[in-house]
Amino acid sequence: MEIQNKTYTLRNCRFLVDSEKIMENSNIVINNGLIESIGKEIEGDELDCSKWIITPGFVNSHVHSAMIPLRGYYDDAELTEWLNKMWEFEKSMQRELMKLGSEISVLEMLSSGTTAFVDMYFNPDDIEKLTEKYEIKAAAGYTFLDSLFSPEEVEEKQYQLKKCKNFFPIVNVHSVYSVEEKTLIRAKELAEKTSTWIHIHVSETRKEIFDNKKKTGKFPVEYLHDLGLTRLVNAVHLGWIANWEIDYLKEAKGATHCPTSNMKLATAGAYPFYEMLTKGVNVTLGTDGAASNNSLDIIREMKTAVLLQRHSYWDTRVKALDVFKAVTENGYKLLGIKGGKIKEGYIADLAIFDSSSIYPLLKDRIISNIVYFATSEAIVGTINNGKITKKDYILDKKKKLVNKLNELLNKI
Repeated sequence: MEIQNKTYTLRNCRFLVDSEKIMENSNIVINNGLIESIGKEIEGDELDCSKWIITPGFVNSHVHSAMIPLRGYYDDAELTEWLNKMWEFEKSMQRELMKLGSEISVLEMLSSGTTAFVDMYFNPDDIEKLTEKYEIKAAAGYTFLDSLFSPEEVEEKQYQLKKCKNFFPIVNVHSVYSVEEKTLIRAKELAEKTSTWIHIHVSETRKEIFDNKKKTGKFPVEYLHDLGLTRLVNAVHLGWIANWEIDYLKEAKGATHCPTSNMKLATAGAYPFYEMLTKGVNVTLGTDGAASNNSLDIIREMKTAVLLQRHSYWDTRVKALDVFKAVTENGYKLLGIKGGKIKEGYIADLAIFDSSSIYPLLKDRIISNIVYFATSEAIVGTINNGKITKKDYILDKKKKLVNKLNELLNKI
């Protein structure tokens, strides 16, 4: 899998799969990090891909990367109690633990075909460095959370973040219930000044709905809309959104579903996946953090998303293709990057599957088998900006970091 030149050909790929097409025994010419052509052309170095299925790289649209040290910590509690325990730990969390957690998360995500992610935590400066080290793309920022940080402190730090090749500063706001209205207004003005968007948990629990209605007279999405925020937000969770609030999200950057985390924390409700699709909302998927999922495998999340929809709504309107599109095309749309498709001129961010792990290997079952059958075990590598990263390399790096993490945690 070694490539020396900027131009090379993935030759004779067993299948090329994106949200629009499936092609057999085709080539991809990659030039300087972009897809130059698809078909039978060959340029530069050649890499035999007859045993590979190539898809666009996946986008994990909501994760708390530094929470790896909290995996398995206080697992059996509902959201409010669980969240208070997380904040209690995080108040004194060592910076080294955060940094280690984020790097291990990046490696876990790469090992499951993820080539970009949206992060919410307190160490976006670490994320910026990791995007350079591993060529993974990330949107991240400091987090407005009034009980832990002053809004002035968060804003001051946010201005220090700069956009670079793979890193995109965004404004993180934990939730409408964890900040004052004046903080929300500050976050809105900050996002506008820095030409970015806001990443926020919204309408996650019934309690949040009741409390916000009592405090403001409005449901959370309605409240954000009236403050002028919905056009700026990627709204996460949305299990308790009213049908008429969906119209407000048509102008939003995205609406991210995190099914496993929601079930684990017993938040209930029902994310209106199909209704959002039909109204043109940019639906994406996220794993959430390692403390609330506890896996960062976005491939597993696709299956869970479909099954939860069918269980909640008693119908099969949400298809495997819908969630596949959510983690590819829609995820890159959220990030504002021309990616998520295997198409000329698109960025060469790709996931590589071992075709022997996807069976029966039939063209009309490929999407189904990726969504309902595959896990990260089927991934043999990723391509990020045209650079190939082997799974063996990822796992070796992760093993060393996990040993270091265990040593640190055993001293606490």
